[in-house]
Amino acid sequence: MSSAKDMGDAVARVVWTGSREVAENLLESIMPDDPESFESEIVESEDGVSLTILISSSELSELRATVDDILACLSAVEGSLEVLGEEL
Repeated sequence: MSSAKDMGDAVARVVWTGSREVAENLLESIMPDDPESFESEIVESEDGVSLTILISSSELSELRATVDDILACLSAVEGSLEVLGEEL
């Protein structure tokens, strides 16, 4: 079995599709969290925009913690926008 150093990074991708305004709000919600632990982009498509977040880590447990944090932030903002009546 390979050592952890030889195994490389663990990677997860989170994709959200909707309006540009909401995508920008979602992205802003995760920027203070740990911006060096992920990459993100907002891309236009026929159906609106896609917010893609790519998270990588050398350890699965760290990757899971980061993904959990990001999803919690995204969920809180999405829920708040729904309560305020914003269209997702």
